[in-house]
Amino acid sequence: MKASPQEPAGTDIAESDAVVPKKVIREGLLIFLLAAIQFTHMIDFVIMMPLGPQLMRVFGISPQEFGLLVSSYTFSAAVAGFISALIIDRFDRKHALLGLYLGFTLGTLACAMAPTYGLLLAARILSGAFGGVLGAVLLAIIGDAIPEQRRGAATGKVMAAFSVASIAGIPIGLYLASQTSWHAPFYLVAALSLVILLVGFFFLPTMRGHLTNAIKESPFLVIRNILGKRNLQWSMALTVALTMAGFFVVPFISPYMVANVGFEEAELSYIYLFGGLATVFTSQWAGRLADKHGKKRVFAISALLSILPILVITNLPPVPHYIALIITTFFFVFFGARFVPAMALITSTVEPKLRGSFMSINSSVQQLSAGLGSFAAGYIVKESATGTLLHYSWVGFIACAITLVSVWIVRHLKPIS
Repeated sequence: MKASPQEPAGTDIAESDAVVPKKVIREGLLIFLLAAIQFTHMIDFVIMMPLGPQLMRVFGISPQEFGLLVSSYTFSAAVAGFISALIIDRFDRKHALLGLYLGFTLGTLACAMAPTYGLLLAARILSGAFGGVLGAVLLAIIGDAIPEQRRGAATGKVMAAFSVASIAGIPIGLYLASQTSWHAPFYLVAALSLVILLVGFFFLPTMRGHLTNAIKESPFLVIRNILGKRNLQWSMALTVALTMAGFFVVPFISPYMVANVGFEEAELSYIYLFGGLATVFTSQWAGRLADKHGKKRVFAISALLSILPILVITNLPPVPHYIALIITTFFFVFFGARFVPAMALITSTVEPKLRGSFMSINSSVQQLSAGLGSFAAGYIVKESATGTLLHYSWVGFIACAITLVSVWIVRHLKPIS
């Protein structure tokens, strides 16, 4: 029987409420701290892409070398995610989160201080190793600390940090980069992360409920069990297809807009400002439509509709800026709309006792796919003698083909919980 929140510790209360007693921390404050961590992580992850034109110019690097800068973070995060799946559940959630966040903060500071391309590449690998695992730990804390009837809303608020980062963080970072140098956004994220780290150290409670109820089973057996399930194989295949389709296109949007469409570097922030503002609303609408009309149906429609902006954005000639901004906004709207029902489906394909480990592995698969997509795109896109980018349309065609494959894959998913 579930007791009221006023009952003392030791009474028969719900396990999820027992993990973070309300007398220790308010639920709202916990969600705010988790969202703040996600906010800084998202800025650090996505700021590299709009900084592409400046980094290519300052370091004199090719599209291939820039693609490696983007993919190095995700490759590192993928490796760290697989390793963390073996040991992360052995630690207090607070200690795991703050330890990872400290490493992420130091890695971001190293990015800010990097004087050369090689050192920046090494710093991105360091940031990815810690930052890539943060998302899985954040979701684990939500699952442990927030009662099931409020868990969806809490997850939505924390995940909304991506849109907030697009609306506020990226434009501010790009403005600082245009007025000073590319180092400034990373200094800003590192400073903000340090403040959040200190607040979390003093206000986050210990979270050890998962340790007292942990199943004593070899983590390798758990992973083998996960990888051997056909339904979860289809889920990971969907993750691979969606992520690669996106990261074939996204890393080179900013360089293409500057080199081929005629944007100034300082104007790139508008792409992410309008895209972020739109997705704040459309992602929530996509979630409600998926619940009402079926997740597979809404995913298929969103994925098919996303093909048009992919084709347009990768073949865009010099046009008035307002037309380009309309196109990029529609791209981000459908890019986000297809992820909402997809993630809901993926979460539902795994039984609860395996969900934590599976989501960690799936996160690694996602990071690895993002790295492969951006790395491969870097070898397809070429720079002409005049500075314009060539073959971006090829990348678009590949992304559309992978999107069609994802629509076929989703038909094989079978929600079980």
